[in-house]
Amino acid sequence: MSTRAQIRFATREPGVSFNEHPDAIHAQFYKHSDGYPEGLGIDIAESIMNNVGITNWEIEPLTHKHGDLDYIYYIWQYPGKETWISIFEVNTYRETCQHCDREIVLKDECIFVGLPTELIKKYKQNTNNDG
Repeated sequence: MSTRAQIRFATREPGVSFNEHPDAIHAQFYKHSDGYPEGLGIDIAESIMNNVGITNWEIEPLTHKHGDLDYIYYIWQYPGKETWISIFEVNTYRETCQHCDREIVLKDECIFVGLPTELIKKYKQNTNNDG
């Protein structure tokens, strides 16, 4: 099973929170597999820090959102400011209200906001002999 993700580029603007989906994005890409933070998240952070390319992204229209996404990444940029990254776990599941039997769509959960170095610190797997 693939872990699908969208990568969106947004401008850092006053009044726009990094832990909410912004109204405006400027570019959007899709990654069909390995979209989890320990994979794609690390790739994005290392790309920003080390100026290396990332493969297997598909350009998408700005208005498109897949129905089967697991994660949405935002890369927040502005000239002269540090780049920040937000990661949202997409909640495509629905619940039924116990009081009224109406279907409730759950909101996406922001699971990370920070600098590329912080993302690597949080999600990079420890590969030394200590575990």
